[in-house]
Amino acid sequence: MAAQIIAVIIFVLMFLLIVTEKIPRHFVTLGCGALMLIVVFGICMKSKSAVMDTLNIKTFADPNFWILRTGEESSSGINWATIIFIFGMMVMVEGMAKAGFFRWLCLGIAKAVKYKVTSIFITFMIMSFILAMFIDSITVILFLAAVTVELSVLLKFSPVPMIIAEIFCANLGGSATMCGDPPNIIIGTSLSYTFGDFVVNTGLIAVISMIFVVLYFYIVFRKHLKSEVASGEKIKYPEPKEAITSKKSFAISCVIFGIAVVLLVTHAMTGLTVATIGLFIAALTLITTPRHALELLKKVDYETLFFFIGLFVVVGGLEQTGILELIAKFIAYISGDKILLMIAIVLWISAIASAFIDNIPFAATMIPVIKTLSATMGVDLTVLAWTLAMGTDIGGSATPIGASANVVGISAAAKSGHMIGWGKYCKYAAPATIIVIGISMAIIYVRYF
Repeated sequence: MAAQIIAVIIFVLMFLLIVTEKIPRHFVTLGCGALMLIVVFGICMKSKSAVMDTLNIKTFADPNFWILRTGEESSSGINWATIIFIFGMMVMVEGMAKAGFFRWLCLGIAKAVKYKVTSIFITFMIMSFILAMFIDSITVILFLAAVTVELSVLLKFSPVPMIIAEIFCANLGGSATMCGDPPNIIIGTSLSYTFGDFVVNTGLIAVISMIFVVLYFYIVFRKHLKSEVASGEKIKYPEPKEAITSKKSFAISCVIFGIAVVLLVTHAMTGLTVATIGLFIAALTLITTPRHALELLKKVDYETLFFFIGLFVVVGGLEQTGILELIAKFIAYISGDKILLMIAIVLWISAIASAFIDNIPFAATMIPVIKTLSATMGVDLTVLAWTLAMGTDIGGSATPIGASANVVGISAAAKSGHMIGWGKYCKYAAPATIIVIGISMAIIYVRYF
């Protein structure tokens, strides 16, 4: 009992410190993870096996970790597959950014639609959705918001509506695939789901939702999508090719990105795990850019990787002490034998919680919970997994702090003198979030029951 109480206290402390943002979040999770190992496992439980299971170092020696032959990948403790995969994608994205890929793409699309504000608004939403399916949404918004601000100065329109819509579409696009959003990576690697599994399940929901999202944002923002450029005023438009810093590096980064997509799409057939794919893509990027290899490695967001490691240790503590099993039993008690009610509880609680707290630790916490629900209540685990994915991925779109992409986009707007407060952001993003969660619930009910 003492171990359970202390584990919960450490977990709540971690969440409070993350929300207050007074201490860097990677320090928070690593510190709380150390407390979990020392106090809960060492002093209270006196269990070396709990420490080893949570650190999960043995997984590296397991051939199944690199090439999935039989069974499932280890999902207990630190999810090293997630860590390695995210590291590999970070290295690849830094290489693409240095070559000018993202700015070239944004300017190219703007030129293709003849720099018409409404057309840019719609195409940038679609581009944000598609890019976020394969690339971290933070990176997508970082470059998309910067180009949006640049075009807003050139064409004299407010970038705020466009940035809000781009943020939402990036989060929605991230829900469509296994590699699009960190919660999906955690769910996929923990439960051994493939890229294709996500595409045909959460991907279908995301694509259908995207149609309604584009219509919604067009309706609410249509009056704001007007250029104030005077008739006959001559404008010097930027050329997309000017964004390319090196044609050779640009070509190489495009090829590597294509290889990454192919490997992810086919990894269920090849047996290559996401850990292997991530490591291979990182190595390929560094080998093909030897002069910039050290620079790319320095730009990797190691703080986020350490954040994940500490987080997995804390969640491992809740799992080892049986807290997550108690949460699962509570949800099962509330829903009784009503499976549809259980789905609604998981979906809406995930969405509401993710609107105010980081969806990454919430997703990591809920995975053992839905596994227990599936085992005890006879509910299909895959249905619960897609429900959790949509709830955590989309719920974070509702508020300025719900997802990292939101913070990045709002910061980019603020730097250009366009403040997006809670009121303005939530006025447009919260209804869109409710629409998508409602669509998700309807599709899950119709398709799986």
